[in-house]
Amino acid sequence: MEMANCVYDNNNDLLQSTFFQVERAATRMGLDPGLLKVLKEPKRILTVSVPLRKDDGSLDVYQGFRVQHNLARGPAKGGIRFHQDVTLEEVIALAALMTWKCAVVDIPYGGAKGGIICNPKELSTGELERLTRRYVTEISIIIGPEKDIPAPDVNTNPQVMAWIMDTFSMQHGYSIPAVVTGKPLEIGGSQGRNEATGRGCVYTIEEAASGCGLNLAEATAAVQGFGNVGAVAAACLNDLGCRVVAVSDSKGGVYCEGGLDIAEVREYKERTGSVVGYPDATPITQQELLALDCDILVPAALENQITEANAADIRAKIVAEAANGPTTARADDILQQRGIMVIPDILANAGGVVVSYFEWVQGMQHFFWSKDEVNRQLRRRIVSSFREVWEIAQRERVSMRTAAYMIALERVKKATLLRGLFP
Repeated sequence: MEMANCVYDNNNDLLQSTFFQVERAATRMGLDPGLLKVLKEPKRILTVSVPLRKDDGSLDVYQGFRVQHNLARGPAKGGIRFHQDVTLEEVIALAALMTWKCAVVDIPYGGAKGGIICNPKELSTGELERLTRRYVTEISIIIGPEKDIPAPDVNTNPQVMAWIMDTFSMQHGYSIPAVVTGKPLEIGGSQGRNEATGRGCVYTIEEAASGCGLNLAEATAAVQGFGNVGAVAAACLNDLGCRVVAVSDSKGGVYCEGGLDIAEVREYKERTGSVVGYPDATPITQQELLALDCDILVPAALENQITEANAADIRAKIVAEAANGPTTARADDILQQRGIMVIPDILANAGGVVVSYFEWVQGMQHFFWSKDEVNRQLRRRIVSSFREVWEIAQRERVSMRTAAYMIALERVKKATLLRGLFP
């Protein structure tokens, strides 16, 4: 397997880490340097000012972004996050990751991402709605069903997507459900969309476990990030007989050697706002969770969680990246050298964009699928993509991440060359 030393060691810059992974795969492929420049650069960057009248009558102004990275394979696709730590560089990196994610699972989209620098926990529901609607008004010049289709991300949900759809529709005078995915079912959402990212991640874990000879019914798992994605992944692993021994959220974590009752933990968090304090479990920090002696580790929180500083502490056999960019470039090399299989984010968490694609197709056709059909098609797409990446990794003796990027780059390269440069 690939064990080349990583020359990039800035653990805090997701953009540079993403560039590094792209360049590594491009070098392995012998990609033309000029074409690589084209594939790395974002096509369009929009920065907007988002004024908001607060509930007390005062005015505030927030900064928002929408980045379209690449459109060679189809309209842009990517989530919108509301978080106080959002930066333009982060949004550019996440848009690029969406390009490669869509390509590796072979759906006809390019990559995009959006965000507003804000702490939604400090905003009322009314303030959040007004902020969302004004942001959508500002970015409406570049979004649309054939141009750029937003979706949920950190701190956004089906209700926020409903506001986006309604705002865009009001501007055009008729309902346009396909402008956004991750909507409530009542206004054109898809069955299975809310669970898609976590469920898709577990499909990749099943394939990885099979390849590694690991029996999931006898395995243990820890999940960092017990939000929508992590909670679903934990529940799916539990359903497969896997013993989930630890989970965490932004406030802390809990551990139980005998395994947690995931349904009870979800109910407890819904009632209290956190997994912290869950009875019959031991408190645990985020770093302690990452270092647990378990078979499967699912980082499902934010980026840069596994770094050069703690990579040597990871004891899991499989790391399934349910979050975007949870492992830095140098940490990735360390895990590879230690024989730990890392299922890269652009494959492990692609279930969300796959079912977003299904939702978009259903919205464009005004014809909707059953949940069983959605999950069947999701499994088919994820399993097929995993096996393609696995085959390249074995044949070329590279990591799963480099193999995934090689496949993605090849597909975007072909689309770019076939379309040519205009004018």
